[in-house]
Amino acid sequence: MKGWRVIHVDEPQLSFGFGQRSEHPKDGLFLYGPPESNLNPARMDVGVIGTPEGIQHFEAWVSSIRGAIAAPETGKAENRMIWPGFQSVFNIEWPTTPMAKCVIDGAELSSRIRSSDRSEAIYTAVDIYDEALRTHRTNEESRPLLWFVVVPEEVYKYGRPNSRVPKAEQVPSRAVGRRSANKMLRDGWLFQEEVDELEMYKYEENFHNQLKARLLDTGEILQVVRETTLLAGYIDENRRRSLQDPASVAWNLCTTSFYKAGGTPWRIADVRPGVCYVGLIFKRVESASGTDNACCGAQMFLSSGEGVVFKGAVGPWFSEADGTFHLGRAKAAELMGLIVKAYTNMHGAPPAELFIHGQTYFGDEEWAGFMESVPETTKLTGIRIRRQTEVKLFRYGKNTVLRGTAIVTGERSAYLWTVGFIPRLNTYPGREIPNPVTVEIVRGTEDIETVLGDLMSLTKLNFNSAGFADGLPVTLRFADLVGEILTAAPVGDRPPLPFKAYI
Repeated sequence: MKGWRVIHVDEPQLSFGFGQRSEHPKDGLFLYGPPESNLNPARMDVGVIGTPEGIQHFEAWVSSIRGAIAAPETGKAENRMIWPGFQSVFNIEWPTTPMAKCVIDGAELSSRIRSSDRSEAIYTAVDIYDEALRTHRTNEESRPLLWFVVVPEEVYKYGRPNSRVPKAEQVPSRAVGRRSANKMLRDGWLFQEEVDELEMYKYEENFHNQLKARLLDTGEILQVVRETTLLAGYIDENRRRSLQDPASVAWNLCTTSFYKAGGTPWRIADVRPGVCYVGLIFKRVESASGTDNACCGAQMFLSSGEGVVFKGAVGPWFSEADGTFHLGRAKAAELMGLIVKAYTNMHGAPPAELFIHGQTYFGDEEWAGFMESVPETTKLTGIRIRRQTEVKLFRYGKNTVLRGTAIVTGERSAYLWTVGFIPRLNTYPGREIPNPVTVEIVRGTEDIETVLGDLMSLTKLNFNSAGFADGLPVTLRFADLVGEILTAAPVGDRPPLPFKAYI
């Protein structure tokens, strides 16, 4: 191929109820509802964990989304849409009374999150929710499809990385501190009872990620939500924050709730049969032992929206020399074997095509390991996808470059604008000049335009909201989040879990 050429990748169509199509999730759900599936829930049996005030806010919010919520009065008409009610959209009921309630002590939670030791603060705050859910599982028979974890604003504020509690509000701690704890964990310590007390330092100082990591073994699906999100439009001056309008909150939160309860909000309309996509995940381990400095994992996605996460072992996957991650041959073969087995169990046969998406090149030994576990009937392709800012594309007029624009630079490489002006929204939903992602076919053979079309489709499989599309394919969109949770979860063998357990 000589020279660069500019093409446009058509906006992928989504499939909804009655076999109908639309490019915007809200349009399709509003007009046709979700596609039929035996996995869709018959009713939203939801549990809630929170303070008495938080549970009240949740019940009031559920009452509000059962009926219509007016579209916002401001903004472009193309971006404003009424919320017609949960049953009108998904054709199932969401009862006002939760299936289960776990009430936690708000005063105790407030005290714990203010510990002067941030690891202790977040670990002991998570303890309250962890113990509440495990007690329910032990003592009660009800098994909700989904648990809403309602978090007070102070837990969100002080439960994030690098958050600090004002000195006047801190609760003194006798903990040893993260620096000393990391040294003791790395070098070993004589007294086991003191080592056991260091468990909290094995986790990231992030309430959301730590809660998900510590409850992975239960298999429960969680939706963590701030109290103020449930109060969209009703925040007093003392708790004001920038919020979406109530209709948009309903669209986004109800869509992800339906998905996490087992439903399929939409599918990609035009799919090639037997295609599987895998996002390769790596995360550095902060308190590494010896040469084991990173955790690996993989997310398997199908065009239907199904997703499974596989946890790999901790090992010497990170290279200090060039800052890249690579699996050894044996571990690559093991991980790919799990993926092929899971796909075969779900569909009765191995995939016809399997695409691995990553952010670094695949090494020779690594790729050889992948090839060992893939049947001869499966076509394996490795794709490198990276964000970049060095290439800009400008368009005459007042609008930015169209989403879907691509510059094909060779038979195996291209720049793809997954963000940009969207005619359906009559706007570019961003603040800066759109940047493309670089796409390289680094292993295997596949038509570059087919790869670009697949990536555009994968930007529309984020069920965390009813937004038009994401800027990254789902194989990479949640890689950092899943990586954080994989790192925080206990090391060891773990059966593959649904992707929705991690988000």
